[in-house]
Amino acid sequence: MAGALRVGIAGLGTVGASVARVLRDKAAELTRQCGRDIVVSAVSARDRKRDRGVDLGAANWFDDPVKMAQTAEIDVFVELIGGDEGPARLSVKAALEAGRHVVTANKALLAKHGVALAEIAEKKGVLLNYEAAVAGGIPVIKTMREAMAGNSVNRVFGILNGTCNYILTRMEAEGVSFDVVLKDAQRLGYAEADPTFDIEGHDTAHKLSILTSLAFGTRIAANDIYMEGISNITQADIRAAGDLGYRIKLLGVAQRTESGIEQRVHPTMVPTASVIAQVHGVTNAVAIETDILGELLLSGPGAGGNATASAVIGDIADIAKSRPGFQHGPVFGRPAKELKPYKKAQMRSHAGGYFIRLTVHDRIGVFAAIAKRMADNDISLESIVQHAVSGEAAAQKTVILVTHETTEAAVRKAVDGITKDGHLTDKPQVIRIERAG
Repeated sequence: MAGALRVGIAGLGTVGASVARVLRDKAAELTRQCGRDIVVSAVSARDRKRDRGVDLGAANWFDDPVKMAQTAEIDVFVELIGGDEGPARLSVKAALEAGRHVVTANKALLAKHGVALAEIAEKKGVLLNYEAAVAGGIPVIKTMREAMAGNSVNRVFGILNGTCNYILTRMEAEGVSFDVVLKDAQRLGYAEADPTFDIEGHDTAHKLSILTSLAFGTRIAANDIYMEGISNITQADIRAAGDLGYRIKLLGVAQRTESGIEQRVHPTMVPTASVIAQVHGVTNAVAIETDILGELLLSGPGAGGNATASAVIGDIADIAKSRPGFQHGPVFGRPAKELKPYKKAQMRSHAGGYFIRLTVHDRIGVFAAIAKRMADNDISLESIVQHAVSGEAAAQKTVILVTHETTEAAVRKAVDGITKDGHLTDKPQVIRIERAG
């Protein structure tokens, strides 16, 4: 049997403590699976005295994670600090340069510095594993990086943030407002005290940028993602979606187009009969469309200590199974130096169907004026419904439009025109309709 794999864990929060605990409790089983022992030989965190529910007395303690990354006492550096700069970046870079394998759950770090870190890992001949960075316990990274050889990906999309999915699920099921559900999500620990990173789409965008690189062989371009969050989704939208046979989900979507790669994060209406519409609560799901395999959907726990720890331990186990001299595969499926520059497709050229909700003055000519603006922009309507909604002032009506496939530019131009015409009494709502398996 090969010598023990020595692991250093930087960051002993919920996930880090869970990783240490599982490595201890499942030690015999992991040894049988990997052919060698896996031991936690070093740890680094800010507070030595905090009770983390696991005995770490046998591990050498480092106050500085960079020093731990460089020590000869470890073979694998596990980064669970978080953040795209500071100790997280410095320690991961130091570990790779020292010839240590790295496992990380840090999507923000990878979205900003992933390609540069991959170049170091590949130059040093070590592994940079990051399954836990995208979709928690779902093995989407391994699937895309290792199990789809020969497939060309056309589109990858999914529910990548459990907080948003939880909020939208409860809004639909219980008929309560966004603000009420958000407060509950914060109380239950599903949302942070400052939920902006989740609810405005940033977390999903970081994860999507990594999937885009794997799918299309491009350099990571997290700053080139069109992004909308869910904070403006109302019960009126939820009810209208249900009446039309749709359900609202926050999706991250990346697809190949004639003009480049389109990356977008936004609320989306998906058919209620589709598989992805059945993904509820904090669960995540990722769909991958390819030329050979067709569509593959992976679904499972997307967040939480156990789901993330499971993915981290899977990455550690893969390293334990590798042998000296083995040529490791590239970090993003292709050598980092061969990743192509990202060519952004313009969002305003995006084509698809749209849901448009307008709150308008209840007066003669408004309905016809809206229809004319649509026709002037070559927008074909699948349906147009005008009705009063409970609680609206008598002088107001709601008009709900569903378009056939059209362009983002045409819809925005038509809605801008309706706004300028002075017919609206509230901000218009535009939600894309996405075909989904």
